Amino acid sequence: MPEPKVASFPAIRGALKFYQVASIITGVMLLLLLAEMILKYSPVHLELFAGGSGGFLWFAPVVAGPYCEWYSLFVPGGMGCEMVSGGDGVNLSLFILISHGWFYVLYLFACFRIWSLMRWQFPRFILLALGGVVPLLSFFMEVRVVREVRAYLQGREANEAVTAEASTTNSADSTLKGSL
Repeated sequence: MPEPKVASFPAIRGALKFYQVASIITGVMLLLLLAEMILKYSPVHLELFAGGSGGFLWFAPVVAGPYCEWYSLFVPGGMGCEMVSGGDGVNLSLFILISHGWFYVLYLFACFRIWSLMRWQFPRFILLALGGVVPLLSFFMEVRVVREVRAYLQGREANEAVTAEASTTNSADSTLKGSL
């Protein structure tokens, strides 16, 4: 696999910072989404609302339809199971769902950018992309990727500095020998 060019190191650092921010935001949103789904689809059946008749922040009941069984949510199409929210105001559960979707798109872009600049193989991109849909994986991947990319950049820069110093010394020696 070809290595990244030294000229692209500033772009890699910028992409790495964007990846860090995107992975943390996406990971937090995914955990909020997980909590929201557990509250809504477990026997508790609650959704979070802001404003409305319940006050500033409150949980409203979600009424499961007549055809809802515990396994309905795992069957494609839901077997006619409909969940009806009993709240008024701003549905924060829906806001969390939509926000995670959009942040996941940004996260995928950040993954693609760091993946393409580092010239990694395609399975690595798939692993990075899974960080936005597997709870907690984005946090672990963020730490691992940042550590690996920073170590790679430092190693390559040190190697380039040694190579540049050696070529400068060799050219100075040849100039000195030519003048004698």
